Amino acid sequence: MGAAKLQLMESRSLLALADPMRMLVSDDIAIVGTLDFFTPIVDEPEVFGGIAAANALSDVYAMGAKPIFAMNIVGFPSNRLPPSVLARILKGGQEKCAEAKVSILGGHTVEDLEPKYGLAVIGVVHPKKVWRNNALRAGDSLILTKPIGTGILGTAQKKGLLEPGTRKQLEDTLLQLNKTAAEVAHAEAEVHAATDVTGFGLLGHLKEMLTPEDSEPAAKRARQGNGESRFLCAVISAQAVPLLPQAKDLAGNDQCVPGGSLNNLKLVEPTTCFPKGISREMKLLLADAQTSGGLLLAVPGDGSKLVAALQKAGLPRTARIGEVREATQGATIVVEP
Repeated sequence: MGAAKLQLMESRSLLALADPMRMLVSDDIAIVGTLDFFTPIVDEPEVFGGIAAANALSDVYAMGAKPIFAMNIVGFPSNRLPPSVLARILKGGQEKCAEAKVSILGGHTVEDLEPKYGLAVIGVVHPKKVWRNNALRAGDSLILTKPIGTGILGTAQKKGLLEPGTRKQLEDTLLQLNKTAAEVAHAEAEVHAATDVTGFGLLGHLKEMLTPEDSEPAAKRARQGNGESRFLCAVISAQAVPLLPQAKDLAGNDQCVPGGSLNNLKLVEPTTCFPKGISREMKLLLADAQTSGGLLLAVPGDGSKLVAALQKAGLPRTARIGEVREATQGATIVVEP
């Protein structure tokens, strides 16, 4: 799915801080909301339902919040597919929400030309413990909790180019909730900023983290004591970024690269420094449009304690992929070999 379309369809908000008089439940509870849905990326209806649910829940976890209930959003071609297919999609979503301990309270279905499924999710969080996606600090380590490459592998799967073991790892990654990642991060680290890596790819979401809403420059400014304006930039180690199997090989096959990933790369190239040692395949992977991606967390220090805790909790591909630095000028993101 293209980045432009994702931008229209993805929505998340911190409702509590928009209007504290009306949205704050109490001094200790704020409400967050998110909505996400998309077309099938796998053939099995139950698996598609589970992936769509995990993807929709992810935005709430990325805000440091706990999802408490959800509503189904469905588009379905009843003239082309039997009701049993819809029932299986909803079953997959229900099972994934049950795993997350989230109740589905209902939903809405409309006639559509192709199946679409997702959730509107409501969660709660302490107003002072919200994870924002634009609060990076110099010296932060960047921690990624899932491997990337789902966009390219998903496209390759439709063309029958995935090995059976790779297909299983792809589905497992897509179905994995970010619940554990969020809970462990809350317990083990002071999270300065967070996002989930989805439609805009790793570099696109990282660029978003470096661009506050109230700032015109393409990078976040830090005012120094001597009055000199400085910027924050993110430095990423390409070899440290965890990849799904076959991802790098398939990135070299143009028919496996989604249009959204190509659009993402065009979007980030003007403010990203790629040295000569970074291949086109790696550039595409770093910009690959993800579905149900991992959390990208900015934490103080070297992040080693958090990485170890996340790996111990069952997220073995978690990795420190880079850091945030001060810079007087230059690219927003620097990718090192």
